[in-house]
Amino acid sequence: MSKIFTTLGILLCSLLFLAGCSTENTTSKKDNNTLTYASTDYTTINPILNTHDELPDIIFSGLMTYDATGNPIPELAESYTYDADNLSYTFKLRPNIKWHDGKDFSAEDVKFTLDVLTKDKTLSASITDNYKDISEVNIIDNNTITIKLKQPNVAILDYLTIGILPKHLLEGKDLMTDSFNQHPIGTGRYKFESWTPGQNIIVSKNENYYKHVPKIDKIIFKIVPDENARALQVKSGELDLAWLNAQNTKKFRNDDNFSVYDFTTADYRAIAPNFNSPFWQKHSELMSVLGYALDKQAIIDATLGGQGEIAYSPIQLNSIYNNPNINHYDYNPELFAQKMKALGWQKGSDGIYEKNGERLSFSVDVRENEEERIDITNVASQQFKNAGVEMKVNIVQKLDWNTLEAFLIGQAAPFDPDNGTYVLFVNNASGNYTHYNNPQADKYLIQAREELDINKRKLAYANFQKEWADNPAYIMIAYLKGNYVATPALKGLSTERILGHHAVGVMWNIEDWYLER
Repeated sequence: MSKIFTTLGILLCSLLFLAGCSTENTTSKKDNNTLTYASTDYTTINPILNTHDELPDIIFSGLMTYDATGNPIPELAESYTYDADNLSYTFKLRPNIKWHDGKDFSAEDVKFTLDVLTKDKTLSASITDNYKDISEVNIIDNNTITIKLKQPNVAILDYLTIGILPKHLLEGKDLMTDSFNQHPIGTGRYKFESWTPGQNIIVSKNENYYKHVPKIDKIIFKIVPDENARALQVKSGELDLAWLNAQNTKKFRNDDNFSVYDFTTADYRAIAPNFNSPFWQKHSELMSVLGYALDKQAIIDATLGGQGEIAYSPIQLNSIYNNPNINHYDYNPELFAQKMKALGWQKGSDGIYEKNGERLSFSVDVRENEEERIDITNVASQQFKNAGVEMKVNIVQKLDWNTLEAFLIGQAAPFDPDNGTYVLFVNNASGNYTHYNNPQADKYLIQAREELDINKRKLAYANFQKEWADNPAYIMIAYLKGNYVATPALKGLSTERILGHHAVGVMWNIEDWYLER
């Protein structure tokens, strides 16, 4: 009889394992102070190489951090002073900070990190142009460091929120390939425990954190890239918290078994051409015409359930620097047809525009796991077809920046506008994936980066936005809400902060979160 029960027990455990939930996992989840969070997949947790995900921000700390309103405030730094005559910042560091491996943190680590960002020629990172104005980093003592600039950079304190790296673990190593990227050691609120590729990454609270030690003991970053799968796992209780697209979030809004949080984000979607591709090298003038063919509100209603705002500028959610007095490219099919005719395009027998024997046809790539982007692109494609433009949708596993014609981009500038403009649009800048080249836009962005007078800076950004709108880098579509769905047991989330790309930043006050179960 015992043999029969043993066999049945093994069979039951096997079935539970295949179903993706074991009795052990279910029990530990209920008994322990552990949060299970829906995560994207990772290749690196290095904060220099990964600026789009939650993990680097809770494992690492910067000299500065952002407060609830998105302003930079001291973090690893205890205080700082600025010498305007010498263009130098002097930071006094907090004493007695430890790395997660128990080693002492010091000014040596700060200098090492900034030297990597400004001097390491082997580093391939989209953010390096944010640090190009740093000329010298000098250590005064273990707890004091001076950063000297070549010219003023108004956003430099924002860029000093980047996670500081441990010199004792990375000096002399290849930062692009070192195993540290998968086994990070930081000074932040949570410390790395384990990584099971394709399944989860686990972190535990840093009991020696120099500020407020988090209340939640452990966070399981469960890797669930597919948006529909996330919704199902939230429903089943396998996930405690997940960022869901608007359509999936709708299913939870009137269900008392779940809490729905709607964050304001600076996250936008747009059609971004590769200006190095043959089609856009030949037809870049279409960028200032195609926007009129898209009914963006209809796209928002159809794909986002109305949870969005029509987009016209990469920094329009910035209340200080937005310039609303630029061309919004509002839906206007008659004007679109007039401009196409003026450019020499005529509709062919199949209803698609032609010019000199060439059909107006280009493709947009979208990654297969991003259902919301696929929906947006498909609706835009149908609208374009109705207007006489063939926009083919390529659903791909991975974007190939060298061969694609265009892609459905997501970007955000939740803090200083320099962070969402300079590296993306200045010619040959480190994050300019689209190869946008506009010398006049470059001029205004450089002025805005260096201008200390806020009114003159406003003018520089106003001029940039006008130039950008007249010669667009993207066909702007929508700003998104950041919809998170959680178990009601999770408390302490704050929607005060504007979140970034993919609604990243939700864990900005993770130390205040707690579970009631």
